[in-house]
Amino acid sequence: MFLHFLQYLSIRFQLFMSRTEGASAIEYALIIAMVALVVITFVTPMGDSIKLTFNKVITALGGSVVGGAPASGS
Repeated sequence: MFLHFLQYLSIRFQLFMSRTEGASAIEYALIIAMVALVVITFVTPMGDSIKLTFNKVITALGGSVVGGAPASGS
Protein backbone atom coordinates (compact mmCIF):
# COMPACT_ATOMS: atom_id res chain seq x y z
CA MET A 1 0.00 0.00 0.00
CA PHE A 2 2.74 2.47 1.00
CA LEU A 3 4.77 1.49 -2.08
CA HIS A 4 1.80 2.27 -4.35
CA PHE A 5 1.40 5.64 -2.64
CA LEU A 6 5.08 6.48 -3.23
CA GLN A 7 4.78 5.39 -6.85
CA TYR A 8 1.68 7.56 -7.24
CA LEU A 9 3.51 10.56 -5.75
CA SER A 10 6.49 9.96 -8.03
CA ILE A 11 4.27 9.84 -11.12
CA ARG A 12 2.39 13.01 -10.08
CA PHE A 13 5.68 14.83 -9.45
CA GLN A 14 7.03 13.82 -12.87
CA LEU A 15 3.84 15.01 -14.54
CA PHE A 16 4.00 18.29 -12.62
CA MET A 17 7.61 18.90 -13.64
CA SER A 18 6.90 18.16 -17.31
CA ARG A 19 4.15 20.77 -17.64
CA THR A 20 5.03 23.93 -19.57
CA GLU A 21 1.88 26.07 -19.38
CA GLY A 22 3.11 28.10 -16.42
CA ALA A 23 6.53 28.78 -17.96
CA SER A 24 5.11 31.29 -20.45
CA ALA A 25 3.26 33.17 -17.73
CA ILE A 26 6.43 33.40 -15.65
CA GLU A 27 8.42 34.65 -18.65
CA TYR A 28 5.83 37.35 -19.34
CA ALA A 29 5.83 38.37 -15.67
CA LEU A 30 9.63 38.72 -15.75
CA ILE A 31 9.46 40.84 -18.92
CA ILE A 32 6.82 43.10 -17.37
CA ALA A 33 8.90 43.46 -14.21
CA MET A 34 11.99 44.45 -16.25
CA VAL A 35 10.02 47.01 -18.27
CA ALA A 36 8.58 48.48 -15.08
CA LEU A 37 12.06 48.74 -13.59
CA VAL A 38 13.34 50.58 -16.67
CA VAL A 39 10.36 52.94 -16.65
CA ILE A 40 10.79 53.74 -12.96
CA THR A 41 14.55 54.17 -13.31
CA PHE A 42 14.56 56.47 -16.34
CA VAL A 43 11.18 58.21 -16.44
CA THR A 44 11.08 59.45 -12.84
CA PRO A 45 14.15 61.73 -13.16
CA MET A 46 12.87 62.85 -16.56
CA GLY A 47 9.57 63.83 -14.91
CA ASP A 48 11.44 66.08 -12.46
CA SER A 49 13.29 67.68 -15.38
CA ILE A 50 10.04 68.30 -17.26
CA LYS A 51 8.46 69.81 -14.13
CA LEU A 52 11.44 72.14 -13.75
CA THR A 53 11.14 73.21 -17.40
CA PHE A 54 7.42 73.97 -17.05
CA ASN A 55 8.10 75.93 -13.85
CA LYS A 56 10.70 78.03 -15.69
CA VAL A 57 8.24 78.73 -18.52
CA ILE A 58 5.47 79.71 -16.09
CA THR A 59 7.82 81.99 -14.18
CA ALA A 60 9.07 83.59 -17.41
CA LEU A 61 5.49 84.30 -18.44
CA GLY A 62 4.85 86.06 -15.15
CA GLY A 63 2.82 83.35 -13.47
CA SER A 64 3.31 81.77 -10.10
CA VAL A 65 4.39 78.19 -9.61
CA VAL A 66 1.94 76.01 -7.70
CA GLY A 67 3.43 73.55 -5.26
CA GLY A 68 6.71 75.25 -4.55
CA ALA A 69 8.97 78.14 -5.28
CA PRO A 70 10.30 78.53 -8.80
CA ALA A 71 13.69 76.97 -9.27
CA SER A 72 16.55 79.29 -10.03
CA GLY A 73 18.38 78.13 -13.12
CA SER A 74 20.91 79.39 -15.57
